Amino acid sequence: METPELPRHPSLFARTPERRSAPRTVTPLQVPAVDGTPYLRFPLSQEALTKCVRAALDEDQAFNDLTTIATVRSDRRARATLRARRPGVACGIPLALEAFRQVDPKVSIRVDAEDGTRLGDGDAVLYLTGPARGLLSAERVALNFLQRLSGVASLTRRYVDAVKDTKARILDTRKTTPGWRTLEKYAVCAGGGQNHRRDLASAILIKDNHLAACDGDVAVAVRRAREIAPAGTKVEVECDQPQQVQSALDAGADIIMLDNMSLEAMRECVAIVGGKATLEASGGITLDNVRDVAAVGVDWISIGALTHSAPALDLALDFD
Repeated sequence: METPELPRHPSLFARTPERRSAPRTVTPLQVPAVDGTPYLRFPLSQEALTKCVRAALDEDQAFNDLTTIATVRSDRRARATLRARRPGVACGIPLALEAFRQVDPKVSIRVDAEDGTRLGDGDAVLYLTGPARGLLSAERVALNFLQRLSGVASLTRRYVDAVKDTKARILDTRKTTPGWRTLEKYAVCAGGGQNHRRDLASAILIKDNHLAACDGDVAVAVRRAREIAPAGTKVEVECDQPQQVQSALDAGADIIMLDNMSLEAMRECVAIVGGKATLEASGGITLDNVRDVAAVGVDWISIGALTHSAPALDLALDFD
């Protein structure tokens, strides 16, 4: 997947006239990485990927890396392995590849772990060979993308594993880093989770403040939503007590969110709904209690922490 070569800083990438720049090569894996699900589809077009990574490289002044220019000869070559220092799930490989490609297209890369691959402590993710300057100047940007997105994927996988063998599915929320929503929601999928609504225009979710603006009348709020929503749009209502759940069900809500309810209250709501609507649990859910929440019989469990509180996965690029 090649794109036109971008301008490079002359002092960092100076070469003698007779030397030609060989195209960057990537050796991918042959097996999809996500457990038991279809192939992951990276969400950015090549144009968007190029712009995203270029902005990050420019922010880091990767094409004017004074330390590398001063200390490393332009003809020096190196080999390096990007490894996991903690167990987790890989995510962000296309972004890392693009970072090295843009800084120096002579870098060759072997992909040892694709997005969605479980990693053990010390597992190799990428093996890189090529000009040392290119590897050094792209290193931080590549790691920033990988560590952040792998952190989201890794935390998601822990929640998914915690509810294994229940019917509950782990979903994300809109609590994402501004500008990174597409990538962070992709990372949730790489970890085995599912995406909730992408944005305010993609679905209807009537929350407590919406209901307050309708004088607390759930039926009115749902009716108004049905009047303006495109055909086929699901309508969800947030409820914080069982009485509201009955009102939402009577109003014809497709999805009912149980917000910050106790396990006992959620069990009562599962009995009230009786499979007539999708039930989503949200609020106050942690790795310590997610299994108990799943056991009450809800269909979805949405967790904002997947994207707003995921710790970066410890990864490092080690030169031979």
